[in-house]
Amino acid sequence: MHIALWIVGGLLAAAYLTGGTSQVLMSKEKYRSYGESQHWVDDFTSGHIKAIGTIKIVGAVGLVLPAAVNVAPVLVPVAACGLMLVMAGAATTRFRRSEWKFLIGDLVFLSLFAFVAWGRFSLEPFGS
Repeated sequence: MHIALWIVGGLLAAAYLTGGTSQVLMSKEKYRSYGESQHWVDDFTSGHIKAIGTIKIVGAVGLVLPAAVNVAPVLVPVAACGLMLVMAGAATTRFRRSEWKFLIGDLVFLSLFAFVAWGRFSLEPFGS
């Protein structure tokens, strides 16, 4: 289970680091042009989008770095819980916009973060 949690956490961290970085570095219009799945940005200002991207970057780093350097590894499941909240907000936005097929993806990510949080809090906490 320890290896599975590392793999899932690492893949989630890579995805959210990439996504968050693109939100921070790109303009709202450029980010929206990536496809239909990015039309949620119409509901937010450029500042909000950059803030969401920054939260994703911090969360992605928190999924891996504390355990990798063995400094406060309890932050890994805390970061997973934080990113669960981000995904709950994303799912709410998709629900409000009736973007059902994208809502399913957001719920999958929320479930994966829940798996990492549960695994690191209960099943295989660091230092056990």
